[in-house]
Amino acid sequence: MSKQNLDSAIKGSSFRPKETDESALRIRLKAMAQFVQEATSLEEIYPKIESEILQLMQSERMTIYQRSKDEDEIVSRFKTGTDVREIRVPLCVSSIAGYCALIQQPILIGDVYNEGALRAINPQLRFDRSFDQKSGFKTRSVMALPIKENDGVMLGVMQLINRTDGGVFSDRDLQIGNWIARIIAAKFRFDLKATDAPYAYLVQNKKITQERLDQIMVAAADRKLHPSRLLIEQGLAAPEEIGRSLEAFYQVRYQPYDPVVRPPENLFARLNKAYLKHERWVPLEVTGNRAVVAIDDPTDRRRILEIQRALKCEHIVLRVSLPDDILRFLGEADAGFSADINTLVGQLSSETEPDPAETVDRDAALDENAAPIIQLVNRIIADAVTMGASDIHIEPGKDRMPTQVRMRIDGLCREILQIPASHAAAVISRIKIMSRLDISERRKPQDGKCKLRFSGRNIELRVATIPTVNGEGAVMRILAAAGALPMEKLNLSAENLENIKQLVSHPHGIFLVVGPTGSGKTTTLHAVLGHLNTPDRKIWTAEDPVEITQPGLQQVQVHPKIGFDFAAAMRAFLRADPDIILIGEMRDRETSHIGIEASLTGHLVLSTLHTNSAPETVTRLLDLGLDPLNFADALLGVLAQRLMRTLCPDCKEAYRPEAREIEQLRHLYGEQAFDQAGLGTGEITLHRVIGCERCANTGYRGRTGIHELLVATPAMRALVSRKATVTEIRELAIAEGMKTLTQDGVLKLMKGQSDFAQLMRVTGG
Repeated sequence: MSKQNLDSAIKGSSFRPKETDESALRIRLKAMAQFVQEATSLEEIYPKIESEILQLMQSERMTIYQRSKDEDEIVSRFKTGTDVREIRVPLCVSSIAGYCALIQQPILIGDVYNEGALRAINPQLRFDRSFDQKSGFKTRSVMALPIKENDGVMLGVMQLINRTDGGVFSDRDLQIGNWIARIIAAKFRFDLKATDAPYAYLVQNKKITQERLDQIMVAAADRKLHPSRLLIEQGLAAPEEIGRSLEAFYQVRYQPYDPVVRPPENLFARLNKAYLKHERWVPLEVTGNRAVVAIDDPTDRRRILEIQRALKCEHIVLRVSLPDDILRFLGEADAGFSADINTLVGQLSSETEPDPAETVDRDAALDENAAPIIQLVNRIIADAVTMGASDIHIEPGKDRMPTQVRMRIDGLCREILQIPASHAAAVISRIKIMSRLDISERRKPQDGKCKLRFSGRNIELRVATIPTVNGEGAVMRILAAAGALPMEKLNLSAENLENIKQLVSHPHGIFLVVGPTGSGKTTTLHAVLGHLNTPDRKIWTAEDPVEITQPGLQQVQVHPKIGFDFAAAMRAFLRADPDIILIGEMRDRETSHIGIEASLTGHLVLSTLHTNSAPETVTRLLDLGLDPLNFADALLGVLAQRLMRTLCPDCKEAYRPEAREIEQLRHLYGEQAFDQAGLGTGEITLHRVIGCERCANTGYRGRTGIHELLVATPAMRALVSRKATVTEIRELAIAEGMKTLTQDGVLKLMKGQSDFAQLMRVTGG
């Protein structure tokens, strides 16, 4: 379209708003938009629209900068006058155009020579007077506008200089300028091959359908997750593909996680890592006045301003990264385990698969020493530690079905990924090698251990391999590496805490902590030992395995295969002048009998048992054949416990329960006890799950204990000595003040620590 045709389009347009001046303006803008849209490139038509824009804006000069993705700057290819061929401006705070590009917001300056006005916008903002000095042109007022479509991506900057009437640019000029900038942005997007949405590239390249993408976006919003995580979890796109898609939209280079790139450690002295994780940005390099920053949304003006203020650098270079990559840069996963787990599985899947008609040899599909296998196993372990898992389960599938990897997090198993069937045996073999097990033996169960270093600390795994009808499976338990918790951190009620301290202050006797596997018995016993661990006491422990270590304790690992079991350890301890003995478990008559004898001969004995409640423990031990009188004399108390998932503190929501829920509370606690405790006298507040990124949208994060403590009073010892029933023992314990597991759980519900669903799951009501 020629200039004459442009004029004809302006005059002959049928677009007729009501107000005459506004109508003429809109006609001209519409004609300009059509003219720009039909052009091959903006460079071709710039001379023809330049005068039109200057006339509309009543401006003397104009420069249009286009974004340069590769050089991290904006470049002037379209300008008024011929005094300068090309201007390259970094995204920075020291120049007007560069600052406009950085913050992606308009800037209006009435007098560029007024340094106070510049400092009011940003203390580092300056006007480069050299252009005026070289050309003899006098710059007065400036309006800089980001070239973008609505609230989209910044694709350039339009800078207008001096109104022709000598005044300053007004809000009306700003409105018209924004309309023009949007027209140019549409053309720039086409010229730069930029997409119009973050994941449009995936749709264009048939990685995903638009319908499926829409479903992912809705699900991500509902679960408060970044869409990239769902795309990766569901195997719809690899991280690199998502990175290319974000790069095509934001016109900013994609920065994947790279272990070679190390954020400057000295910055973390003034930049809190927790803050950076929450804000999802990380400085990758700071050199002089230049900083390279990875961020998940390079259009977020608020965070960009925060970055500039925090780093105090003039030149900010932005890179777009996935949130998980940013977390890895911040140390959420060790650099030695750098590859993304889904990427590694994708690499395995891309290996040559056997013909479907052929039998899959699980034992020879891929060498267990192959790099992808080593990286995958390391990555699985690293992710388990990062997510706080207690166990990793590797479960072979039937025939050619993939092998599942599940992790137990906060007591519940969660499926993490699937390993191709052709590579499952290599993964199991790699785990065996790490645990020093026999890789040639696949018919018998094997037990072993392995140690790894992760994020600067040692991680120990207890490994068990078990043959199944579908092939070998493995379970890896992540042993606690931290020391003993203080007793005050066990979330015991004030009454239970005080009673336990009094019970274990006795110089002799037996104190038991009971519950099912994984209920935190070892943690509780070591907290008690931590309380008792003083220089004047000699403490021996026999454990299988030794999970928690404490200075001052003599800890022994039992080896039943060579005859060194708990009973043998106890006999050895009694010859080694102990004050306190911890025995890992009273699982048989011999161990229990020696424990009772030790407690009656001047030693404090601590141990565990797998029983459902404190009263049941008494009858269980008597059923093993212990002497009732001796046991009654030795018993100090029994603490039964369970672990209950706690509500995420970042997203849980308080609410007033309905009458039905209050009645349920009364029923669980015991109506008479509920009233006697005065729990129903005031307004009751409970809490419910919501879900957020911090808790993986589950609504729960962490676990806490619920407890019942049976104290061996004289009346209780009398019942034990005559082998009373469980019912009789329970009734007396409650009458003497014992809170049951359910009652303790109800109290913790009312404190906002958990909800009905979790209490019912661990106690059964």
